[in-house]
Amino acid sequence: MIKAVIFDFGQTLVDSSKGFRAAEKQVQLAIFKDLGLASWEDFIHPYREVRTRFKGLSNFSRIAMWKEVYAFHGHTCDETIHKKREKRYWEEVKNGTNLFPEVLSVLENLARKYDLAVITNTEGQTDYDEHRINRFPRLLEYFKTIVIAGESGVPPKPDPKPFELCLNNLGLGKEQVVFVGDDWHIDIQGANKYGITAIWLKHHTVPRKWPRVSTSVPVISNLEELTDLNWIGKDH
Repeated sequence: MIKAVIFDFGQTLVDSSKGFRAAEKQVQLAIFKDLGLASWEDFIHPYREVRTRFKGLSNFSRIAMWKEVYAFHGHTCDETIHKKREKRYWEEVKNGTNLFPEVLSVLENLARKYDLAVITNTEGQTDYDEHRINRFPRLLEYFKTIVIAGESGVPPKPDPKPFELCLNNLGLGKEQVVFVGDDWHIDIQGANKYGITAIWLKHHTVPRKWPRVSTSVPVISNLEELTDLNWIGKDH
């Protein structure tokens, strides 16, 4: 029987796509200008390759990623500039982050039946600003535990440790929870490999190139589809 629903945060409970687009555009233009390259194409292709590789490694440090972009072109950048640039980057992301419209009503309904929790990866920041989840105090009221993976000795998803920690905090077993997330590799495969049933959210309001995979994992396009989880309990 399902006793708890665990959520990812970014692009699952909130939509940060507008914020990330603005932040990426801002930093790309700044780095391109700083490198003094003549061709935008010579800049953007290596930049995207580095960014994709870092994501695949679950490395969310923007500074480390940018340093590698500079190194690719045989340049370096002062650490102070990197830190200021990273701070502006996350400010843009936070300013462009909003709850999905149905989130609060869905959590209200689910909280009547289940314990609720969050496992979210750190944003790779240093010594300033809290995780953007703290911008939504009404959201926090619903969760029995929140695990921010990638800090305090907890490796980021898809590593099994944050899932294990969350279950320990809830006092539940793998068969008693379901995990809802948007990222195929980090969320869905991470949960499944640990032995937790996962639900893949491809939110209908988010323009995105979803991975083309053959899977039996249930897919939803709106969190309101979580109203009835009885079908999951029957599988166990």
